[in-house]
Amino acid sequence: MSDWRDTMTQLVRDRERALLGYAYLVCGDGVHAQDLVQDALVRTFSRPRPGLTALKAEAYVRRAITSVYIDGYRRDQRWRRVQHLFRPGSEAIDPLAGVEAGADVLEALATLAPRERACVVLRYFDDLTVPQIAQHLGLAPGSVKRYLHDALGRLEVLLGPLEEPADEDDAAARRVRDGE
Repeated sequence: MSDWRDTMTQLVRDRERALLGYAYLVCGDGVHAQDLVQDALVRTFSRPRPGLTALKAEAYVRRAITSVYIDGYRRDQRWRRVQHLFRPGSEAIDPLAGVEAGADVLEALATLAPRERACVVLRYFDDLTVPQIAQHLGLAPGSVKRYLHDALGRLEVLLGPLEEPADEDDAAARRVRDGE
């Protein structure tokens, strides 16, 4: 029976590039993506998980990536609310001020709130259904639908209208897959 070190080594060896790509989609920054993967690996392998295979470990790490990203965003938001108490006279610069209507997908994703962005990435990158996303993020399916609806509305403003399915069968299949 292999131990957790073998599982982690296999996961990093075989799936590191995919995990970094996933983290990059979640956060939009290469260096931050590396940090997210590292933190997610620590979270996943810091406590014993009997019977953990590389496939299951990857699912744990992907979930940990989104959790670490959302937790960090919340921490940053709390800090922004009180930082003026520690640094009088300094104003925070809005990192989204330069986003224009012709922005590419990554810049458009950067404008979304963390949960909206996580839902969009899980839906369109991981191709998860609404119920699967809800389970993955620990949300109600209705909340996931709302996050996706709001996010897609913002993305359409920035990127233009999204393509509709080719025919009604595709649209019906998508509605069934999404749990609608």
